Amino acid sequence: MSTPIEIEIVGLLQKGDKKAITLLYENYADALFGVILKVLNDEELAQDALQETFIKVWKNSKSYNSKKAKLFTWLYRIAYNTAIDKIRSQTNKTGKEIQIEDSNVYMLTSEGLNQDVMDIKTHLKTLDEKYQIVINALFFEGMTQQEASEELDIPLGTIKSRLKIGLRELKKIYDPE
Repeated sequence: MSTPIEIEIVGLLQKGDKKAITLLYENYADALFGVILKVLNDEELAQDALQETFIKVWKNSKSYNSKKAKLFTWLYRIAYNTAIDKIRSQTNKTGKEIQIEDSNVYMLTSEGLNQDVMDIKTHLKTLDEKYQIVINALFFEGMTQQEASEELDIPLGTIKSRLKIGLRELKKIYDPE
């Protein structure tokens, strides 16, 4: 059985009312922080993960279904998964050593660089803005297609289409044949 505060929070979430986040934080932040801290064992990382959890909750608030899970269960899953993602992210960052001896970065000569593509940002400006935005997000800001879709609030299929068309247009510049 849901409590009155849960019912109020769910209603606010469904409406997209920002008061919902305040109520969620006041009522669940301590419990969620405890869950995250237990997984991460690092207070600073746990604070970051808690913030990411609330961002994910807000972004996915319309997807909450009270028939599938209680509010706390839904929040718990998001918090727990965010903490696990943090662990994976930290493992990936610290688990990769740079092998300077094996690196060929210092052996590059100007002959190895394609002078034709060094001005790609200049040529990118000749494309429609909608293609520029997508290519910039994916190639120069290092986003995945999914991240770009969420960040730019553009459907994933549209991101893929704009990328394909934008790259086709750039190819015409670099390979006019």
